[in-house]
Amino acid sequence: MPTNVVTQLAVKSHNSPDEKRRPDKTEVDVVTVGDYTVGRFKFEPGWRWSDCIKPVVQTDSCQVSHVGFCVSGALVVETTDGNRINISSGDSYTIPPGHNAWVEGDQAFISVEFLSAAEFAKSPGDSA
Repeated sequence: MPTNVVTQLAVKSHNSPDEKRRPDKTEVDVVTVGDYTVGRFKFEPGWRWSDCIKPVVQTDSCQVSHVGFCVSGALVVETTDGNRINISSGDSYTIPPGHNAWVEGDQAFISVEFLSAAEFAKSPGDSA
């Protein structure tokens, strides 16, 4: 398994992010620390990838790989081949490309993402 190496000491607050993305019912706050991009995601109750993000990215399913940690709330993720997982507070997760997802319940889903933040919820015309 490859090992990532951190080469510098750095800190940034998601309360003053480098970039904010605000599709419908979505808050993505992105910071870059050293060589890494980290995102704080908040999806409001009623959020569904196919309703809120699909119009932005213009793909049939989410094509981003995710590695993250759920701070609060619950999310259901279903892959295009029919596999399904439930993510809730305290869970770490991986999600491959080719999925839809939706908030379960009446609490916002809040997570920290370590892999997808650089590209999640960006339109095709946005630079990386």
